[in-house]
Amino acid sequence: MNIQDKLFSMQDKTYQEFSRKLITNIAPEKIIGVRTPALRQLAKEVLVAGEAEAFLRDLPHAYHEENQLHAFILSAMKDYEPCMAYLEKFLPYVDNWATCDQMSPKVFKKHRPELLLQIRTWLNAEDTYTVRYAIGMLMVHFLDEDFGRTYLEMVAQIRSEEYYINMMIAWYFATALAKQYEAALPYIEEERLAPWTHNKAIQKAIESRRISVEQKAYLRTLKIRG
Repeated sequence: MNIQDKLFSMQDKTYQEFSRKLITNIAPEKIIGVRTPALRQLAKEVLVAGEAEAFLRDLPHAYHEENQLHAFILSAMKDYEPCMAYLEKFLPYVDNWATCDQMSPKVFKKHRPELLLQIRTWLNAEDTYTVRYAIGMLMVHFLDEDFGRTYLEMVAQIRSEEYYINMMIAWYFATALAKQYEAALPYIEEERLAPWTHNKAIQKAIESRRISVEQKAYLRTLKIRG
């Protein structure tokens, strides 16, 4: 299977234009325009055909959809160690929020202690999307039964000039307010986040259906003015 040829055969020009407007930091010519369900299905086909290993090793990719396909193949892998090994090699090449946020291997649910060790390393990375990915994995896997207050601290300590990191910090704390309100609230009350991130977290929390009307009213009073 020639994967590039396959991707171009699945091209949707309307979706291509939509994607180019949505992911503005990627050169337009790098976006083929393939819808996500089709990419997820192709990922399954590549795995079944035994062609995943060669594709995962062929970095960097030329097109955005190849990166998306890479993310979906990793998300579908069933063995933790090879999945993590390939992920570690791929993360430095992740160059947009879509690939970053849609890459969520199901196998991580069974290996959270090992994942947490990786997250601690990723949080100290220089790559914007590696840091964003680390925060995203804390949000997905460590705000429920495996929650610990130290994880809030790990995220709150991050300071960055990168929009996509700060937006993920805000998203993390908005989700923490929805799931672990009493633990997360002091970080807002004490203004432990950078001002823009603080206000964005409140905005996203107020937009959430999982936060009560009373909680939203109180959060509005905690916005940093000026």
